[in-house]
Amino acid sequence: MKRQWKFIVVLVLGAIGLITDNVLHIPGIAEVLFDIAGVYVSISLAREMFGDLKEGHWGIDVLALIAIISMMITRDYWAEWMILVMSTGGESLEDYATGQANRELRALLDKNPQVASKLVDGKVVEVKVDDLQIGDQVLIKPGQQVPVDGTIIEGSSTFDQSSLTGESVPVDKTVGDDLMSGSLNGETAVTMEVKKLAKDSEYQTIVELVKSSAAQPAKFVKMADRYAVPFTIISLIIGIAAWVTTGNFTRFAEVMVVASPCPLLIAAPVALVAGMSSMSKHHIIVKSGPTLEQLAKAKTFAFDKTGTLTQNQLVIQDVLPENGFDKETIQSYAASLEQQSDHIIAKSLVQGTDKNLIQAVSNLQESTGNGVSGTVDGKYVMVGKLSYVAPDANVNKAKTTAVYVSVDGKYAGCITFKDQLRPETPQTLARLRKQGAKHIMMLTGDNKDVAQAIADAAGVDDVRASLLPAQKIEAIKNVAPENRPVVMTGDGINDAPSLTAADVGIAMGAKGASAASESADAVIMVNDLSKINDAVAIAKHTMKVAEIDVITAIVVVIILELVAFTGLIPAFWGAVLQEVVDMITIVLALLAKTEPKNPKQTGL
Repeated sequence: MKRQWKFIVVLVLGAIGLITDNVLHIPGIAEVLFDIAGVYVSISLAREMFGDLKEGHWGIDVLALIAIISMMITRDYWAEWMILVMSTGGESLEDYATGQANRELRALLDKNPQVASKLVDGKVVEVKVDDLQIGDQVLIKPGQQVPVDGTIIEGSSTFDQSSLTGESVPVDKTVGDDLMSGSLNGETAVTMEVKKLAKDSEYQTIVELVKSSAAQPAKFVKMADRYAVPFTIISLIIGIAAWVTTGNFTRFAEVMVVASPCPLLIAAPVALVAGMSSMSKHHIIVKSGPTLEQLAKAKTFAFDKTGTLTQNQLVIQDVLPENGFDKETIQSYAASLEQQSDHIIAKSLVQGTDKNLIQAVSNLQESTGNGVSGTVDGKYVMVGKLSYVAPDANVNKAKTTAVYVSVDGKYAGCITFKDQLRPETPQTLARLRKQGAKHIMMLTGDNKDVAQAIADAAGVDDVRASLLPAQKIEAIKNVAPENRPVVMTGDGINDAPSLTAADVGIAMGAKGASAASESADAVIMVNDLSKINDAVAIAKHTMKVAEIDVITAIVVVIILELVAFTGLIPAFWGAVLQEVVDMITIVLALLAKTEPKNPKQTGL
């Protein structure tokens, strides 16, 4: 906002100058006002320039500084005013563009549910969403948003989850189904039971993530700074040559006016915010402009396994009976015992078992962290870890996830599980290679056999298994310089340190903005790994547009400098031409909002 006020003040001073010069005919006032503004802007530019020098690079702001000072020396105060308009206008435009970058995301804030219809003794009471407690019953009327995460206990309806998951078709939900906060109810009222507090629910965590992103405005890389030294030298040579050949400092000043680097400074920021806007339309939150630049150049992609390359949804792999038991019997006994458990393995076992095989259980007991026991069909059954169900049995532990079963104290066998590969994973990794990936790694805490099986199916060429979070960080840091930048993708809290350690951290945030999302540079808001291909394609397209725009601006500005060298462009009209170049630069930069060619086929 401060930079936008600078632009407004300069425009107001221009209006005052017009009135004092042409209406009141009072000489000198406009010049004094413009000089005061010029000194202020010059000091700001000088501070920014010295800040660049401290960071070890030469910024291009020096040319704008020279142009302002030159106009003050030659007392061409209207040309000075035009340069001030360009300089402060460019800054204001950058701030405006930054504010618009996440426009689609900030729409979430406007839709954030504030009030819920709580059922109290059969009556509907309007309460604040933040006051809802776990176990409360809430009525979701037709057309209303789900206020917090919960489970339907009465009724059925369709729910629009597109703002959360990207699903274009409403999803049918009935008793027992989970509801995500932020999803929109269809035409039938349902009653749900609150399962999470507002601060922990899906929609609210996404909102908090967007707020966090907005609180840390993008620090745009000045791509033009790469060309700062040669461009500055060329411009100074042309300007000094004009001064020397004519003996007139005014000619030098006229060259410096058209050399003002506003188009170069505008090009990259506008392209980057356009790219960030395109990302958000593809359900990808990018927190800063530099992330796009790193993503466009990425050579190594590292992935967590569970929940990232896989669906984090176990299925029964095999039933291995022993000691005379058959597969059906031990699966029936195990599923019967586990039918009341919320553990992921228990749920997978019950879901993968024919309902006709699930029997009634009595005397059910749970040993935390070990397993469960109870009576099924008159038999005492234990299900869980091998050390719990049959500590004395001479059995080799399965190399994959498994539960073990004993019946009446006799070891009966085990049931093994496997994680399901995401259907889009192989194609996603293949497309990454087409997009320029040189090295693809899997970093997982799972055992080597399980990890290798997933890697073979996915097409991963470098598998690192049985890793602790600290070892994942080490693996990322040890990537050779020629294979950087490194992009790490994960979805769990344990992935947060790895996402921070990578050059670009991407979180799979569809199931909640966890610590992983907060630590990441980008967040994929839908449960679709192939969005990484879209992210890379958009980043490459954005940086290509920005690069072309910067080079085009440089060429046009140097041509104008050569024309100014001849004296054909007075300082004021040189400044006007600069504004024209600014507009051309902005239009070119906005091409970054267009879709990359054939993104689904090539990713480029």
